[in-house]
Amino acid sequence: MQNNNQNQVVSAIIIAGVIIAGAILLKGSNPPVADAPTANNNNLPISNIRPVSSSDHIIGNINAKIVIVEYSDLECPFCKVFHATMQRVVQNSDSNVAWVYRHYPIPQLHPKAFREAEATECAYDQGGNDAFWSYTDRLFEITPANNGLDAAELPRIAEYVGLNVASFNECLESGKFTSKVQADVDDGVKAGVNGTPSSFILVKGKIIDTIPGAQPYEAVMQRLDAIK
Repeated sequence: MQNNNQNQVVSAIIIAGVIIAGAILLKGSNPPVADAPTANNNNLPISNIRPVSSSDHIIGNINAKIVIVEYSDLECPFCKVFHATMQRVVQNSDSNVAWVYRHYPIPQLHPKAFREAEATECAYDQGGNDAFWSYTDRLFEITPANNGLDAAELPRIAEYVGLNVASFNECLESGKFTSKVQADVDDGVKAGVNGTPSSFILVKGKIIDTIPGAQPYEAVMQRLDAIK
């Protein structure tokens, strides 16, 4: 009888140990949650942003009825998806929608993104707005996102879009556009941006709606159709 009791105690201890160990393993296997609220903001406030001007990177007519100002991080996977969405929006807008791109690299998540933003500005420095968009489009096309783009690809993208690579490298190493990228970030912070992508819908220069996170094409068009 005593042996049976001892066996039961030993079995109970083993079972308890297995349960505790399993709980620890489950706890340790949870994915990190830092990306979710920071990288795909769903609570974008309507607030003031820097007025759109000819110094902005814009596709479409600056005087279009609707202007969408997007704050974006080049290594954000949600931004990569939304970039393609916005390309479709502009293409199908019958010139009624213009798209403004502003930098909002998040160094805590994507340490490479700030330098990549500077690279797009070096493209602009050489080839104007067309070069900026070509470079940005290509970077989003090839980056695996989440800080996965090899830095060696930056001059290769410059070559791909037809830039002078030596001049591009000189620009990038000089830090010429560090302050310009930071100015976009500062403006975004003032506007209440706390994640990417964050987009503001403007009509006659006034914010009338926002697009929080990487909304699908149909959802964006629904918002815009309500304005038209």
